[in-house]
Amino acid sequence: MGFVLEASSRHLIFHGAVVLLAALLYGAPYAKAIKSGSAAQVVNSWRVAHQSLCLGAILMFSVAAVLPFLSVSVSLKWLIVVSFITSSYAFTIATPLAAITQDRGLTKGGQGWARLVYWGNITGAWTSLLGAAALLLAAGLSL
Repeated sequence: MGFVLEASSRHLIFHGAVVLLAALLYGAPYAKAIKSGSAAQVVNSWRVAHQSLCLGAILMFSVAAVLPFLSVSVSLKWLIVVSFITSSYAFTIATPLAAITQDRGLTKGGQGWARLVYWGNITGAWTSLLGAAALLLAAGLSL
C-alpha cells in the first residue's frame, strides 16, 4: 500500500488546483491588455494576477507535500491550510478586480468594487502571514 495524504494536504492540493486554473485563465486578459496597448497600470495588474496566483498555487502544492511530515497537532495543520486557502481565494478575487477597476486597493475608504479590492488584499495579506507564521511554528516544533 502506498503513502496516503492527510485530508488537510488533499484540501490544499484541490484548492491549489482551483487557484492555478484561475491564474492561468487570467493570462488571457493579461495578453489582451498587452496587445491592446492598455495603460501600464492595467497591464501590470493583470501580470500580478496571473503570476502571483500561479506562485500561490505552487506554494499550496509545496505545503501540501510537507504537511504530513510535520509532527504537530491536526488543528495546527488545519490552521496552516485554512490560512493559505483563504489567502489564495482573497487574492484570486482582489487581483483581477484591481485590473478591472484600475484601483490598487492599497488605501482604505474606496467605493464600490475598489473597497472589495482593498479588503481582498488585506484579507489575503493577513491570512498569508498567519499561514506562514503557523508553518514556521509547526516546522520548529517538528525539529
